[in-house]
Amino acid sequence: MDDGFPNVDLPVVFLDNQFDSPDLDRYLSKFETYDPSVAVLGDAYNESEAKRLNETAIQLLEEHPWKEIIVVPKFEEAFEILDHEVTLGYPNGYSELKPNDYSSVRDWRGRKVHVLGGNPHSQFDVIEELTQPNLHMDPPADIRGVDGNGLQKGAYFGEYWTPSGWEPADHLSIRETVRRSLEEVKEFWQGKGLWPDTEPIDLYGPAVIEPDDLIFMDKGGDPIPDREELEYAYIGEYLEYGKMAFQSEAQKKFVEYREDFTPV
Repeated sequence: MDDGFPNVDLPVVFLDNQFDSPDLDRYLSKFETYDPSVAVLGDAYNESEAKRLNETAIQLLEEHPWKEIIVVPKFEEAFEILDHEVTLGYPNGYSELKPNDYSSVRDWRGRKVHVLGGNPHSQFDVIEELTQPNLHMDPPADIRGVDGNGLQKGAYFGEYWTPSGWEPADHLSIRETVRRSLEEVKEFWQGKGLWPDTEPIDLYGPAVIEPDDLIFMDKGGDPIPDREELEYAYIGEYLEYGKMAFQSEAQKKFVEYREDFTPV
């Protein structure tokens, strides 16, 4: 994914729909472009929407059986319409309709569920509510995942998330602040015993490539001072010298030509 950083290659693991302006055809086009592992098709507010989203979800699951295809039920009858192979999106963030407005806890039990939005504390509360033993002996929900964009929003306010609250991050850049929040979130879920054995880096490899020596070859061998500078670097891998970093794409091409490097 091109995000303006030459040395950052991020896969789109999670692709949400634009809830305030949903367009399933537009979404499916983006789905084909980005090939996400987790896809939120949209919210079902009535029978026709539920049937269309369910039909689309089943078709996608037949074509991509290892992907997580999510539909968000927003009315009671949707639970009967949506196939059990489809993961239900549990609104836990800014949605005006809350799950208890149109459903009971029992509607979610025994289903595959992804918790949408909120923070780790509220997400964990939902997980406990949907999985702990109850008087009805309902089967637990199969919690497939959680998500949220609060960490990015907090970073723009100069704060990072911790289990005990938001902390000032005046000494950190936006990207460093988000990274610190993510580290805290990971530690929180590990403490609950709910961190997965396989992480995206295990599947896709590192997002940022490190050269064999942390220096800029086109700047007289100046050290690369920090991770953000590394993210802006242009990396080449050559048969003669391994991985090398350049601060300028033009200089990278010039050095490759002048030294007759053999790209790997």
